[in-house]
Amino acid sequence: MKFVANTLMLTLLLSLTVFATDAPAVEPAQELLMVRVNNTFSYTMSALQNAVVKQGYQLIRVQRVDIGLTKSGYKTAEYRIVFFGKIKEIRDLSRKHPTLIPFLPLKIVIYAEGDETILLATNPAKLGSFYPDKSLASYFSRWERDFRAIMRRTKS
Repeated sequence: MKFVANTLMLTLLLSLTVFATDAPAVEPAQELLMVRVNNTFSYTMSALQNAVVKQGYQLIRVQRVDIGLTKSGYKTAEYRIVFFGKIKEIRDLSRKHPTLIPFLPLKIVIYAEGDETILLATNPAKLGSFYPDKSLASYFSRWERDFRAIMRRTKS
């Protein structure tokens, strides 16, 4: 039952964060960024939030995604989505490029798996294959660098 619930949750989380694409998983950018942290969920959640702020972003919201499954009788670990961004940047991009709204604010999924905690995010660089507008390329590549830095800081 635990395996089924974890598999179901992982599928749900991936469906929230993965873009539908025909491109192979590693060309030109990995679709998913993932790091496994050898620490408790609560410690890692705190470290993630601190890393987001140190990287120059504002925390916008932390959303639980396990409540519905627990109400349905599934035993789940802790699952959250951490939403963050630069408010002015989100407003400007939403106004200039309204089709980006579903991808803003930025987000990282965090969930417990045994004694470890997993951080998972769709690689923002993948947005370049959907939005070829050259003015957006610098955002996507900066976001990818920032996501990687946030994950490194959280793991340290």
